[in-house]
Amino acid sequence: MGLMPTFTLQLLAALVAGGFTTLTASPFELWWLGPVSIGLMYVGLHTLSPPQAALKGWLYGVALFASGTSWVYVSIHDYGYTGMPLAVFLTALFVAVLALFYAGTLWLYRRFFGPRWALLTFSGAWVLGEVLRTYLFTGFPWLLVGSSYVDSPLASWAPVGGVYLLSLLVVLTGTLGAELLRRRWWAVIPLMVIWLTPFALPSQWTTPVSEPTRVALLQGNLPQLLKWTPEGQRIAANTYSDLTRTVADDVDLVLWPETALPMTEYQARPVLERIQSAIPPEVALMTGIVQLDEQNRYFNSVIGVGNVAGSYQKEHLVPFGEYLPLESILRGAIDFFDLPMSSFSKGASKQAPMQAAGINIGNAICYEIIYPELVARRAADSGVIVTVSNDTWFGASIGPHQHLQMARLRALENGRYVVRATSNGITAIINPRGEVVDRAPQFETTSLTGEFYAMEGLTPFTRTGSWPAWLLAGLLLLPGLARRR
Repeated sequence: MGLMPTFTLQLLAALVAGGFTTLTASPFELWWLGPVSIGLMYVGLHTLSPPQAALKGWLYGVALFASGTSWVYVSIHDYGYTGMPLAVFLTALFVAVLALFYAGTLWLYRRFFGPRWALLTFSGAWVLGEVLRTYLFTGFPWLLVGSSYVDSPLASWAPVGGVYLLSLLVVLTGTLGAELLRRRWWAVIPLMVIWLTPFALPSQWTTPVSEPTRVALLQGNLPQLLKWTPEGQRIAANTYSDLTRTVADDVDLVLWPETALPMTEYQARPVLERIQSAIPPEVALMTGIVQLDEQNRYFNSVIGVGNVAGSYQKEHLVPFGEYLPLESILRGAIDFFDLPMSSFSKGASKQAPMQAAGINIGNAICYEIIYPELVARRAADSGVIVTVSNDTWFGASIGPHQHLQMARLRALENGRYVVRATSNGITAIINPRGEVVDRAPQFETTSLTGEFYAMEGLTPFTRTGSWPAWLLAGLLLLPGLARRR
């Protein structure tokens, strides 16, 4: 049967490939399985009709998202007030719909491209499919192929072209590897270029300022189901007040996580003012909070007291978690569609950076850290990237580990420290090479004290964003498209 498997074997290979892609990501980090999974999707694809290729792509997506985003069930069932049968149905629907991105990508690929130049055209089509998934219907750039390569030999490509360039190189590795198995020995040369060039790239594109900034990241570990009750508000205020007083004398910046105080900024002001009066005046305190404006619009925000100027309102909201699509139809249909604080408004796309402890801050609240373009825009005007998150929604799943891995890649892409405070983990300090300098244990009420350097200069990726990688992916399609015509 060789490298031309039957249709049934191809479908089984797609399921295996989807599972392998999940294993490349945290907490498993078997990144070398990435090219293997791509090879399984590539081999024999040109023997399939467009509908058959679509089915192969859909099964890959089902396996990928069923294994890699299983935390969706935890969010819906454990914290979304939803019974098990309905939670299973909604999770399965989520997986089935997301898998359509891969079905569509492979259908279009087989419809418009033949086997000539396949190793190039397949790679370009795959990456452009990832771009589409990033932006269509608000986007979901979770488990992109390149996101798992922050600890691999390919990592040095990230500050050059970002996650999409990493994806392109991994997919090319998979297609070239398949050609090599066909004894097309010329494939060795581009493989060597892809994997050896990183050793010649700069290890650091940005430079630190002279003095470090001491930071304390607070992790309240408040139960999600208790958080928005009056008792939860009282516990939150006491917990973060006590943690702040124990660390404030030794740091320049104290960072609380997303919606650390489960109340509006107006309601939280007395608490924040009491804390401000109890800490040194030169200390900056930043916290995630809910803001309510004069038009009764709610914003998921970051504000500060003490040595802080400005505020930030979250730009990219989470559908169903922070706003409800088709709200007039879905609101009240099931409890999951009536979560606390699920009617946020979107912040402006252009916001001046906050300043804290004399440093320009690039903010990314929770879900925003997975969007490379958004973070690059923030990083261009800042010395450090600060991200606050409430990963309590993930429970004890693999979700927080994947979330941290994507935050690490944003640090590497932009040559910036990423300082990450979360409600119950994983709270961490990440250096500009994407390495975790220190982290707090999950599911504990604790603080993490460390230091970071504000960074100067821009990586190539921060300067240009992802469009060069997108353009390269598009150019790889042209030889095959011309031949097909």
